[in-house]
Formats: sequence, structure tokens, C-alpha cells
Amino acid sequence: MTTPLIRLENVHKTYFNGDLAVEVLHGLSLDIEAGEFVAIMGASGSGKSTLMNILGCLDSATGGRYLLDGEDISDLDADELAALRRRTFGFVFQSYNLIATSSAQENVEVPAIYAGTPAAERRARAAELLTTLRLGDRLDHRPSQLSGGQQQRVSIARALMNGGRIILADEPTGALDSQSGEEVMALLRSMHEQGHTIIVITHAREVAERADRLIEIRDGHILSDRTKRRVPDRAAPEKLKQISGSSGVAAIADFSEAVKMAFRALRANLFRTILTLLGIIIGVSSVVAMLAIGTGAQKSILDRINAMGSDLLLIRPSMANFRGTGNIVTLRPEDADAILELPNVATAVPEVTGTVTLRYGNVDYQSQADGTVPTFTTAKSWQVARGDFINQNDVSTYAPVAVLGTTVAKTLFPDGTDPIGKYVLVQKIPFQIIGVMESKGAGAGGNDQDDVIIMPLSTANLRLFGQKYVRTITVQVKNGDMIDATQDQIQSLLNTRHKADDTMITNMSSIREAVTETSNTMTLFLGSVAAISLLVGGIGVMNIMLVSVTERTREIGVRMATGARRRDILIQFITEALVVSAIGGALGVALGLGIGVLARYLGAPIEFSIGPVALAFACAFATGLIFGFLPARKASRLQPAVALSSE
Repeated sequence: MTTPLIRLENVHKTYFNGDLAVEVLHGLSLDIEAGEFVAIMGASGSGKSTLMNILGCLDSATGGRYLLDGEDISDLDADELAALRRRTFGFVFQSYNLIATSSAQENVEVPAIYAGTPAAERRARAAELLTTLRLGDRLDHRPSQLSGGQQQRVSIARALMNGGRIILADEPTGALDSQSGEEVMALLRSMHEQGHTIIVITHAREVAERADRLIEIRDGHILSDRTKRRVPDRAAPEKLKQISGSSGVAAIADFSEAVKMAFRALRANLFRTILTLLGIIIGVSSVVAMLAIGTGAQKSILDRINAMGSDLLLIRPSMANFRGTGNIVTLRPEDADAILELPNVATAVPEVTGTVTLRYGNVDYQSQADGTVPTFTTAKSWQVARGDFINQNDVSTYAPVAVLGTTVAKTLFPDGTDPIGKYVLVQKIPFQIIGVMESKGAGAGGNDQDDVIIMPLSTANLRLFGQKYVRTITVQVKNGDMIDATQDQIQSLLNTRHKADDTMITNMSSIREAVTETSNTMTLFLGSVAAISLLVGGIGVMNIMLVSVTERTREIGVRMATGARRRDILIQFITEALVVSAIGGALGVALGLGIGVLARYLGAPIEFSIGPVALAFACAFATGLIFGFLPARKASRLQPAVALSSE
């Protein structure tokens, strides 16, 4: 005797609802030979649909054995059952169960996708099947554009895509008019004649009588098993064997196919997708823009400090040494000479400053006068753009010469006249202009450093301010690593010279470190605020994916019925989340860069770098992966029979 294609031995099926157990199948035993045309008939609640789910490996029995080709399938795991469904079964459902977002051809291709069939081959096969079923002119139509009979023919073509050695048809004519029903039954008969084993599940006797064998089931028991016609034993044609053996491993053919599925699913709910994208876009653009603003502000401040010199010590009188008249009575030019003798000191630049009124022609202008020495340009890293700077001879001879900052030069000489050689009145005293400084820009406090007139220290003290003291001494050290020790030496020297602790020293290197630390903290704070926005966007992704899983539960069941493994479903839904996040990330990066460009145009210090942009996009991608995993895992864990029965 030959081994039957399908053998059920004392199969039981019990459903559990809490502590309540309901047994639906009560020890069924049944053999079905290869090539048979069998109808299983029963009223609603008789257990026929449960039996079909067990026969099609969509559900498992709670007792007994199910042998397919003599192999007990009870020990197969979910992925092995998926492979078995893919290479052995084809399903035709009463409600068609077509994927609404896909065309007729794409619906038919689904089983071949999970069989790993190359795209060109599966497209050609799907087109051939649909053409054979008189749907050659409907390849690009979606289910909503097809009649009920046409949708059922698409369902039949899908069942045949991988060969469909066993065709399980669940109420195939239940949703059709009589003519369409006749056409479907004729197609099933034709498929039977080609070598397919046909099992029809129905409640209609007129449909069941079209089969060669009629099994009637009631209350989970086989009531009768009657063979009307016996067909000679025959194996499936070679053509079916070749198609059913298209691949032994279920897998999405390539990542691009998963991306295409994701785009179709997201396009189906475009408005909801756009709202989800907004969350990602806002989060990513916030990260890019805020980090660019924070980095730009930090760089701007550090540039200003560097412009002043980071290896500098700024010496000023302590506040206790300011008299009511505002005169400084502590630092002298000789202190700078003494400091210059210390071993690690490169330059020591004394300065006296004050507000003065300038006049050239009919133009009066109030500016800042700075009396200093020739090493000023070295210590301040500020060079002359045109002409010359003051020299030691100018200091020694109390020369009435001056160098203008660019702001003063433009103000006094608005017509572009070269100021070099011209005389400018400073507090009604004529000074000859010998040079113009390079543009320095705003200082650390936001003041205009170019709004200045620079002159010899001796001349300023004698002719303008009438004093012998200086306001500050700027010290540039040779070795920045020894700046703290040099600061202590200078303080000790000044205390000895003045016989009092009447000066204070500001270490510009320490200020730089403090500013850097503060700026980093602010940048981190801004990034954290932006990251919260990105987190909110990620929660939005998770919400849309959870809703998508709920709405597409039946689609998930169809994909599992046609051979998708749990991993395939997991990959598909994670890919959808990644696609949303990638699109949102790209748009967010573009928006963030746009905001940065606009802020720069409006005058804000902006610094773009690849790091924050890459970080923001990577975070968006990771957000999709993390927040998409839970819904994807939920989808992949659904039982095929449960998913197919969902509303």
C-alpha cells in the first residue's frame, strides 16, 4: 500500500480561554491521497475551518498525529512549518485575503518572494498565471479595482505561484455570485486535472457535490466519508515539482524588496505617515541646528580669546587702588620692564586707555585711545594692515603719532581717503596717522575692538591723560605649560616692588578652559533638549507601527500562510520603521542645515561639522530600529490562523 499524502490519526483540537477549555475536534482520523478532489462540508461551528487550519499547517493540533508524506510534522517549529506551507500548500480564501496596497501581480508574487525566487522570474511567472486566468489586462490593478470573481482568481494564481501541490480552498465561492462561483469551481477542477490535490472547505452541499469525495463533519466528528468517483493513482506532473522546489529557504529576495513593501504600506496611510515623519524631522533638525549653534557660539568665543592670545597674563590694579577720581595709582611702565626680566616672559606690554574725542575736518567722533609700546602687536597678535606701527623711538621722543583701528578710519575718512600722513585732532592735540590696523572685529565682551586709536604710551600719558601710571600690563609667556608658575613669579615680583598685594592677574588660559567647559555643558544641554524631541519622534514611530500591526493583522496572516517566516515578518516591519526614520532623518538634517544657514545669514555664529549631522541621522535610524522592534516582534509572533481570522 502507498503512503497517503495526508494522514490524521486521532487528532484533537482544544481552545483555551482562561480556565475554560473548549474541544472543537474530537479524535479525527482521516487519510487523503495525492491527486484527490476532496470536499469537507459542515455547518458553521462544526470544526471544518479548524480542520483546514490544521491541514494547512496554519494551526497545530493539541493531540494526535498529523503525517504529511509519512512525516510527522508535530515536532516542526514555526519556521519549518512556514517552509512546509511555502513548498506544499496554496490557499484560496473566501474573503480573498489580498493585500490592498499591492497590485494583482504583486499579490501573486508574494509566495515567491519568501521562496527567494529572483524578481524577474517571479514577475514573469505571476504574469503568466494571471494571463492564464484571463487577468492579463489587470496586472497593475489593485484589489479595490477588481470584481469579486477577479479577486478570487488572483487568489488562485497566488496559490499556484510556488506550485501549490495541495490547494486548500476555504469557502471559495461564498462571497461570489453564482456565475463567478461556477467559474471558480471550474478552475479548481482544472487544477485537479493538472495534478493538484484539491481540498475544498464549504457549508454548501451543491459545492461539495462537485468534488470526487465528500467528507461531512459535525460537532468535531466525521459524520460521513463518501467517495463518489475514484481517480487513478497519479503523481503530480513534473512541472509542479519544479515550481514547488523553487527554494528550500524562505527569505525576502533582497533588502530592496523589503523597502518596496515598506513604501507601499506607508503610502497607503500617507497622512498618518507624514505626521509621524514630523516627529522625526523636528527631533533631527533640532539636534543639527542646536549643536551647530552651540558649536558656533563656542568657536566664536574661543576665537576671540585666541585673538587676545591664550598664553597671556593680564595684570590690573586691584579694585582697592582706584581713587575717586578714577586714576590708577598702582602699575607703572617700569613694572613691565621688571617683569620682562623674568625667565618665561616673552613680552610685557603696558597700556593706558581712555575715552577721547577725535576730529578730522568736519567730523567729530568719540573713541578709545590706547597708549602702548611697540611689542603690542606681538602680544595681541594684531598686525598693521597699512603703514607702520609705533616704534621705540616714538616712545622715547614722546612723538605725536597714532595708528587707527578700521572703525575709526572709516568714520573719519568715509570717502576712502588714505589716512596715512594725515593729522587728526585728539582732544584738540594734532596726531599724525602713521598706520591702520587690520580688522579685529568684536571682542569677548561684544565691544568693537577696531574702534580705537593707538599711540605711544609716553605720549598718551603726558599729553592726554596727565599721569605716570598704566591701566594694564599684558604679559605673553614663552612656554604655555609653565604659565601658572610664571603667574606666581610675577605676583611675587609685583608684591615686592609695591610692598603690597595691590594687583590682580587674570590667566587667559584658565579663562579659555572655563569657557570651553561652560560651552561644552551648554552644547550638551542643547543636544539633550533636542534628543528629547527625537525621543518623542521615536515614540511616534512606535505608535504608528503598533497601529499598522493591528490594522494589517490579516495581511500578516496571509504572508505567513504563503511561507513567510517569523524573521521575514520581523524584518519587514522593522524595515518600515527604518524607512520612516531614514526619510525623517534626511529631511530633518536638511531642515536643520537650513535653519543654521538662516541663523548665519542673520548674524548668529554657526559652525557646521559632519559629526553632529551624522550623529543626528544615526540617532534617527537607531530610533526606528529600537522603537520599531517591539511592534515588529509583536507582528512576527502572531499565529497564522489567529491572524487570518482577525477582523
